[in-house]
Amino acid sequence: MKRLSEFKLHLLVAVVALASWRLIQLNQEPEVVAKTAENSPDFFSLGYNKRETDAEGLVKNELFADKMQHFKADGSTQLDKPVMSLFNANGVPPWIIKSDSGVMAADGDNLQLNGQAIISRAASENTRALTINTSDLRVKLNSNYAETDKWAEIISPPHKTTGEGMQVTFVSPIHLKLLSKVKGYYEFK
Repeated sequence: MKRLSEFKLHLLVAVVALASWRLIQLNQEPEVVAKTAENSPDFFSLGYNKRETDAEGLVKNELFADKMQHFKADGSTQLDKPVMSLFNANGVPPWIIKSDSGVMAADGDNLQLNGQAIISRAASENTRALTINTSDLRVKLNSNYAETDKWAEIISPPHKTTGEGMQVTFVSPIHLKLLSKVKGYYEFK
């Protein structure tokens, strides 16, 4: 009889241990799911397009991307192959900024363009065509401003200027500033 009661006691301890272990497992699973969901995109779009207008309803800027993913955790938006157009008044052609990838901050103002970035503006009656090749560009949309610490090349045929670091303002008066190691090639007729 003593052996039977010892066996029942051991069996009861084993069942309680198994039940406790299972309860611990059940309580841990929702935390893992919550962490995964927190770091996942809450929505996405293929062929993304966003336009921002001014008080008169004129388009200020337009953003296209092959793919957009918004992340709830920090409010950022990741972009694949973004193309940003910044429009000016007076019929001047828009500035077009292309990049490999980008991240728009939750504030909707700060756009970090990663990898190679190309800024271009077509020629018009009063302006020359202009292309800027650089990388890792930070764009502030509300102030129409961009900067980089990386190498930049400004091409306005037949002229070419290169340097390290660049600051550019896209609205009139337009400013392009190379910060260091500036070299230029200019043709005069």
